[in-house]
Amino acid sequence: MIIYGASGHGKVIHDILKSQRISEDILFVDDADKGDLFYGCKLLKPQQVNLSEHKIIIGIGNNLIRKKISYKYPQYALAIHASSVISPSVEINEGSVVMSNVSINADTKIGKHCILNTACSIDHDCVLDDFVHISPNASLAGNVKVGEATHIGIGACVIQGIKIGKFATVGAGSVVIKDVPDGATVVGSPAKIIKT
Repeated sequence: MIIYGASGHGKVIHDILKSQRISEDILFVDDADKGDLFYGCKLLKPQQVNLSEHKIIIGIGNNLIRKKISYKYPQYALAIHASSVISPSVEINEGSVVMSNVSINADTKIGKHCILNTACSIDHDCVLDDFVHISPNASLAGNVKVGEATHIGIGACVIQGIKIGKFATVGAGSVVIKDVPDGATVVGSPAKIIKT
């Protein structure tokens, strides 16, 4: 198993994989020169290993960088922490990471290479497009739609039935009670657009 990105986020993915009790070795791959070891694992450059022959999880929090890397390689794994509570009707696609104490309720669909960060809550019938990042302790009520590569900040709350566009940002602690257009940044309670 390979984690692409020797980062803090990569460390968390390492621990999630350990919670899944995977039997294979975990390697880190990173473009930067950071030595031969990272978090107790072998660290290689991308050219030192045939990444097409391994399952990969991208250990980079930035949605757009994760998207760029995702097109380079054919096989991606899931990382789902053992403490997460996930309805059996939930669909989670390749490359996504579900951290500790996450709750995902019935008939929710999670796209490719999403990050559901520590203790976030995703209620029933939500749809998260690819490369979405839901930060720690953020909460989505039922039937929320989140567009591609959108970032929902730490502790944010989104009421039921809201549509958040692609490449949007919801600031930390914001309370979203109206739809958010593509590319907008919203902050506050209630959340207001500060940038498009």
